Amino acid sequence: MKGGGGGDDVGAASGPLDWRFSQVFGERSAGEEVQEVDIISAIEFDKSGDHLATGDRGGRVVLFERTDSKNASGARKDLEGTDYPVRHPEFRYKTEFQSHEPEFDYLKSLEIEEKINKIRWSQTANGALFLLSTNDKTIKFWKVQEKKIKKICDVNTDSSRTLGNGSVSSSSNSNVTDSCLTNGGLPDKVNNYLSLDDSFPPGGIPSLQLPAVTTSLETSPVARCRRVYTHAHDYHINSISHNSDGETFISADDLRINLWNLEISNQSFNIVDVKPANMEDLTEVITSAEFHPTHCNTLAYSSSKGSIRLIDLRQSALCDSHSKLFEDTATPTSRSFFTEIIASVSDIKFAKGGRYILSRDYMTLKLWDINMDSGPVSTFQVHEQLRPKLCDLYENDSIFDKFECCLSGDGSRVATGSYSNLFRVFGVSPGSSETTTLEASRNPMRRQVTTPARPSRPSLSSITRVVRRGGGESPGADVNGNSFDHTTKLLHLAWHPTENSIACAAANSLYMYYA
Repeated sequence: MKGGGGGDDVGAASGPLDWRFSQVFGERSAGEEVQEVDIISAIEFDKSGDHLATGDRGGRVVLFERTDSKNASGARKDLEGTDYPVRHPEFRYKTEFQSHEPEFDYLKSLEIEEKINKIRWSQTANGALFLLSTNDKTIKFWKVQEKKIKKICDVNTDSSRTLGNGSVSSSSNSNVTDSCLTNGGLPDKVNNYLSLDDSFPPGGIPSLQLPAVTTSLETSPVARCRRVYTHAHDYHINSISHNSDGETFISADDLRINLWNLEISNQSFNIVDVKPANMEDLTEVITSAEFHPTHCNTLAYSSSKGSIRLIDLRQSALCDSHSKLFEDTATPTSRSFFTEIIASVSDIKFAKGGRYILSRDYMTLKLWDINMDSGPVSTFQVHEQLRPKLCDLYENDSIFDKFECCLSGDGSRVATGSYSNLFRVFGVSPGSSETTTLEASRNPMRRQVTTPARPSRPSLSSITRVVRRGGGESPGADVNGNSFDHTTKLLHLAWHPTENSIACAAANSLYMYYA
């Protein structure tokens, strides 16, 4: 898919990508126990793709910056023509800072954990990086800028040299006098004070030693909180999203969506409110929200019933009514107690041009065309083999896991996570049969098993891929050899905006892959 404004075109089908391991940060050694506060809870590339931010459950934000693009000399096409292969994307640690601290709401007797729910990059300005980060209740606006390092160098005199015969007295006296004169002081008082008999011992004293501060050529990134947006949500914040106007952003919780101005932290406007007069009548909640990438008046939000609503801010101040409603009208072959639970949308993303919306529910990825509200354009089965295990997943609460999704920069592929630290990449172009399963490890293809080509688009719902765990069958394997470990889940991942590069989080480790 490519294009802007209102019309993206789905590109021609291309062959499957050959994914390779690039980097890992925070890799665990065998048997190492993961600390809860170190588990990554948010990942986001900036628009240029030169910076990557992660947030964790300990309230910290860690920034990485790309290094290979700075070291490359010449254009990419020129490098491709040389004997040296183009290097894969390489990032390095830049800085980290404590974004949120644990809090306590005394009015509601509620503990507010420091976990970072979402990170969103803002527009850069004057060489500084800006980003929004949020926990359950509080949103913060951060500025990260390179500052020159100030160092304490040698003292202003030679400590090994002393002056005798009172010469220090005259020297110090003249220096202080000149200083006072320069700054409009009173030399007479200073002279009288320094002329006291007990000012200096006989024989003089060592020279007065003062440290000197100098500014070096070295720089270090410094993070500073510019604004704090708080007291606007009664429920946990699940989404923040920047507007294309560069001035406003939205924050969403279970029942409301608020519109903020970046410059104003003490006031927001409620634009969506689904809270009923009687909470017993509540049937659905907001699960995710995002602004259109180019139209500043349009945003979409998803619900726990599996629907996506498109709203136009020009219609009214409070957007209770939607301009378009997207629902999968296909009736499930068999309804059960879990049907509505697994239909809940956990994440939505606009494609770069804004025409398509990608949504993730518990079992599937769906691609929607905003010009066609009759149903999804494509449906991709992520882990259909878990359907017989829904009862077990409900018992251990795994059925409520919220997986994120992402699209490639050109919109031709989509990706999302699964259990056993697996993530899946699907081709969305017409005629594409690409379905790749990768593991968040140094050998992403080790669990790959050859399967028949993907069926044609109308029968996408029947797609499955066999993924076997190395070393024989595990207790979680079914008769077909499909296996999963619900304790290792890949919830968060992000696709580079311009290249085929994916960053994903497996517990406290950040893995990066390229193709």
